[in-house]
Amino acid sequence: MDGNGRWATARGKNRSFGHRAGSANVDRIVSHAFSKGVKSLTLYAFSSENWARPKEEVDELMKLLKTYFKKFIKKVVKSDVRLVVVGGREQLSADLKKVIEDGEKQSEKNTAHYLNIAINYGGRQEIVSAVKKVLSKGEEVTEQSISANLYTAQSGDPDLIIRTGGELRLSNFLLYQGAYSELYFTDVLWPDFDEKEFDKALEEFSGRKRRFGKI
Repeated sequence: MDGNGRWATARGKNRSFGHRAGSANVDRIVSHAFSKGVKSLTLYAFSSENWARPKEEVDELMKLLKTYFKKFIKKVVKSDVRLVVVGGREQLSADLKKVIEDGEKQSEKNTAHYLNIAINYGGRQEIVSAVKKVLSKGEEVTEQSISANLYTAQSGDPDLIIRTGGELRLSNFLLYQGAYSELYFTDVLWPDFDEKEFDKALEEFSGRKRRFGKI
């Protein structure tokens, strides 16, 4: 969900204004995606590299995340959505971790959809974590055992990865899971990425031929 800061700057506002607008867009796109038949959705909210941003911006992002969970958890539970937060939690504040744990607990029996929120997440770190889990169990390291110990094991690999904001890279997002994902890049900044833009991505995806190495 890239482009919040640039969206705000273009309007003469500070970057936090853009993050607030981006946060407001999350509920709209999540609801629309599930209404279109998407089973599992993973949102890259805060990367492990984002801690290098100015403290004021990081603090604002953490506040927004806490507000989001408090505001939308009831809707998530009511809509039969299972909320899962993926990424390391050791650097998160105690109050944010508590809100996250409450949300996951309340929705753990939901099965209609999965909503993964990636916070303090990095794809490389996830792979290392998964391998360590496999070894700690005394299991053989295989593609299957690694997949079973990833943060997103419960929801599987993504068919489509969408990146807004014009950058043409994955930025350490779902590196293992995305091996055969279709990629869709758009110049549209995240706060402007509405239902029509999402449908454009689905339409292009529907025209792709997925061979998985075959002819």
